[in-house]
Parts: sequence; structure tokens; C-alpha cells
Amino acid sequence: MAESVYKVIELVGTSTESWEKAAAAAVETASKSLTDLRVAEVVQLDMTIENGMVSAYRAKVKVSFKYHQEE
Repeated sequence: MAESVYKVIELVGTSTESWEKAAAAAVETASKSLTDLRVAEVVQLDMTIENGMVSAYRAKVKVSFKYHQEE
């Protein structure tokens, strides 16, 4: 197996419905501009609050993708 290198970035996805949808939004958006996504790790969950009510769920996600060095 050839050696590989992966880059890890941190993203924050948001959703008005759930943490799961917030995490999925981060990955789906990243997949539009990044190739070879490999692993997504949810590292933090939080919520924004407005007028005493939850207005959005937020998921901080670390996403790794294969690093392709230009030759």
C-alpha cells in the first residue's frame, strides 16, 4: 500500500433542527469543494439561544481528506 497524507480541517455546521443535521451540513458543504473526504469527527456540540429558546444547533467537525501534492 502506498503511503498517504491527509489534511484535517475544522468546520462548523448549523441547523435549526438537530446536531445531526448540523454535522451533515458541514460535511456536505465541504464535499462540494474538497475531494477524497475520508473521516469526519464531531468534536463539539453547542446551541445558539435567542429569547430563551434554542435558535440553532451547531456541530464543530474535524474533516480529513487526502492531500494530493502537485508534481
